[in-house]
Amino acid sequence: MIVPSLDIVAGSTVQLVGGEEQALDAGDPAAVLARLSLVGEVAVVDIDAARGEGENTSLIRDLCALGPLRVGGGIRSVETAVDWLDHGAERVIIGTAADEALLAELPPDRVIVALDARHGEVVTHGWRRGSGRRLLDSVQRFRDLCGGFLVTFVEREGLMQGTDLEMALRVVEAADGNRVTIAGGITTAAEVAELDALGADAQVGMALYTGRIGLAEAFVAPLRSDRGDGLWATVVVDELGTALGLAWSSPESVSTALETGRGVYHSRSRGLWTKGETSGATQELLGIDVDCDRDALRFRVRQNGPFCHRGTRTCWGADRGLGRLGRRLEAIAASRPVGSNTVRLLDSKALLDAKLIEEAAELVSPGADIAAETADLVYFALVKSIANGVSLEDIIGVLDGRERQVSRRAMTAKEVE
Repeated sequence: MIVPSLDIVAGSTVQLVGGEEQALDAGDPAAVLARLSLVGEVAVVDIDAARGEGENTSLIRDLCALGPLRVGGGIRSVETAVDWLDHGAERVIIGTAADEALLAELPPDRVIVALDARHGEVVTHGWRRGSGRRLLDSVQRFRDLCGGFLVTFVEREGLMQGTDLEMALRVVEAADGNRVTIAGGITTAAEVAELDALGADAQVGMALYTGRIGLAEAFVAPLRSDRGDGLWATVVVDELGTALGLAWSSPESVSTALETGRGVYHSRSRGLWTKGETSGATQELLGIDVDCDRDALRFRVRQNGPFCHRGTRTCWGADRGLGRLGRRLEAIAASRPVGSNTVRLLDSKALLDAKLIEEAAELVSPGADIAAETADLVYFALVKSIANGVSLEDIIGVLDGRERQVSRRAMTAKEVE
C-alpha cells in the first residue's frame, strides 16, 4: 500500500532531490497531514533534526494527535525513540543510529529501521558517504530486532524515474516476514501495485506533491475485485468501530471521498452517491482501510443521524452499548428536556461531583454489585465529560494512546487529604 511521506524543514512541508536540493515547499504540515492520513499511516521526517541543524519536535508532537504517524529524523537514542512513542507515534524510524544495543531496548513491532542505499551500498551522513556495508547484509542483521524496514534507493530519490523492483524483491526476501517500505523514484500507481504484490509498501512524496500520481489512484492500485463491475465491498463503521452498513466503492467514489472528506460510495443503481445529500444524514470521512486480501474496504466515518434508509442507526437496527449512551447524553445536553435527571446533573456541578464520589465509594464497598455500580459510575463519568465538552471518542482516544505508551508510571495511590 501507499505510505505518504511528509518531510519537514523549518516548520514547513518540503520535498528534496537527492536529499539536498529543496524542490518544493508544500506549506502547513497539519493541512497536508489532514488529507494524507485518510489512507493510513504517514511517514513524517524531521529533516532539520536528521541534519543536526535544529528540530521540529513541538510541531510533530502536535501532528501525532491528528493522524497515525511513523516518525523519523534525528532519533539517535533510546530516550528519544521512547519519547516519540509515548507522544503518540505509531512507529519510530531509526536510521544510522540503529545498532543491536539500541534496538534491544525498544519494542520491535514499533520500530522501523531505515536503510539508505546507493546501488546496493548503505550510505550515511545525509547520503554523502558510503559505509562499505551491503544493503541486504544490513537487512539480515537487524530483521530480528525490528518490525520493518524503510529502504530508500538514493540514486532514484526525487527524480521520479521509477523504482528498482528487482532490488525491492531481494530486500523483501532478506527481511524474512518483516514489512518492507520502499522509497525512491516511485511515480506511478502501477509501481505501488507491483510493490504491494511483492510484499512491500511504497513511500511516496514528490510524485504526490507534484500531481504525478494521485492519492486515491495510488491507494486503490493494489485492490482487486472478482465482480464483473469491478466494485469493492465496503463496510462502513462509525468512529467507535460499530458497523453501520455495507456499501460499494469504485475508483471514482474513493477519489471523490478523499477529495471532499465525505462518505462517498458507488450505488449499483444510481452511480456515484454521496451519503446524506438528500436525507441530511451526512458523513465526515475519518479514514479508509484496506483488508488483508485487498478486495474490501472499510470506511470510518462520523455519522450524522441514521445510516439506514429506514431511519435506524445501522442497517441491522438500533445499536447498543457505550456509543449509543454517549449519543443519547449528547442529545439530552443539546435539547435540555424538562424533568430530565441528566439535565439536573448538567446544570449542577456540585450534584454531579457528589454523585461521582458516591458511586465510586459504592463500587469499592464490600459486597458491591460490580456490574451495576460500574454502570452507574460510567454513566455519571460520561455526563461529567459531556458537560465539559469531552466525547466518548475523546476518552477512547486517550485510552488507546496510553495502551501504546512505552513508559509506565508507578501505580501508587495518592494520599487523601
